Amino acid sequence: MHDFTYKKNILHGEGVSVPRIAAEVGTPFYLYSHKTITDHFQKLKDAFASVDPLICYSVKANSNIAVIRSLVNRGAGLDIVSGGELFRARIAGADPRTIVYAGVGKTADEIDAALQDDILLFNAESLNELELLDARAKELGKRPRIALRINPNIEAKTHKYITTGKQDKKFGIDFNTARWVFANSNRFLHLKIRGVHIHIGSQIVESGPFAQAIKKTRDFISALKNNGARIEYFNIGGGLGIIYHQERPQTADEYARVVLPIIRGCGLKIILEPGRFIVGNAGILVTRVTYVKRTKTKTFIIVDAGMNDLVRPTLYEAYHEIVPVVKKTRVAKTSRACDIVGPICESGDFFALGRRVDVPAQGDLLAVMSAGAYGFSMSSNYNSRLRACEVMVRDKHFSSIRERETYADLIKGEVMPRIIR
Repeated sequence: MHDFTYKKNILHGEGVSVPRIAAEVGTPFYLYSHKTITDHFQKLKDAFASVDPLICYSVKANSNIAVIRSLVNRGAGLDIVSGGELFRARIAGADPRTIVYAGVGKTADEIDAALQDDILLFNAESLNELELLDARAKELGKRPRIALRINPNIEAKTHKYITTGKQDKKFGIDFNTARWVFANSNRFLHLKIRGVHIHIGSQIVESGPFAQAIKKTRDFISALKNNGARIEYFNIGGGLGIIYHQERPQTADEYARVVLPIIRGCGLKIILEPGRFIVGNAGILVTRVTYVKRTKTKTFIIVDAGMNDLVRPTLYEAYHEIVPVVKKTRVAKTSRACDIVGPICESGDFFALGRRVDVPAQGDLLAVMSAGAYGFSMSSNYNSRLRACEVMVRDKHFSSIRERETYADLIKGEVMPRIIR
């Protein structure tokens, strides 16, 4: 599952002790395991080898260019959702012909940049977007490949904020509209509408919603092709869940056993868009205990990381396992229910509430597990806090892959206008 293990009661990332890294880079910091990242990608690649898919890593999960490059080096394509992610893809050395571009709100400037790069596919999510794509393609003398993102109206059985395949969500278009687009594709003279895309949500631990959505869409594609539509790509999205606590998500092989019988022999290039599955368990957030505060009703473990560093517990009520970096051998039991909280001026600034843990001492290091996805990528400077640094470990070596911000970084771009001088 991951390569963070205890050796002589000290947590290691692959072959390097976490305290050693903390001593060099300070806290808080994100630590990623190169081996875990590439192993998870390879597991999906092996599981689906019989259909030779293009596996496009979902950059939004963790957009550090070193993480992206690690996957590009293994043959991954990329799933992007913004002009900034396209820029990162370029810096990381991705082949544009392996990039698919999703998102409901692509601007003209973002579209132009992707057109100039000749990416593989735009996943179009509305008629308005198709019209803008067509206009920009005409202006730039391009004829890009387009996949229509279908909203299959399937319940993903995940948190409501990361459910994307129901028709009350902003994503994709319904089957009737998609059918009309393919039947009237000649109205979009500067586009090659050649694919269909679905993505029903994230952190999905059951195979049923995937199978239902993929089969429903496969049958829709078959009907379109029987009516003369030219379709070359079937993007089945991502959304595979991982273990945070007591989940029992499907493995890559289990997922493939469900999906392959549905897509095998369909005559289409299959695209997958995993994100969390690849990087979620490949990262941890390391933080130091600043204070242990005891009141009449509670014990608070106050750490130097906050909700600005990892917002998932606050935003999604998400569970992250929290473990000591150095296990202590104690004769007396010190376990009790604690709130593990950050320094931010919000009661919502917490990593765990009422969590039963061995109470640490001031200065101890804690590791927030399964923080590789939607951790740093959703972090902020709230309370004018410096964003954490990021580190990657590979075997017995480690390197910073993002430097810790400085106070000068906080005000970069801000100016003092003459009207208030």
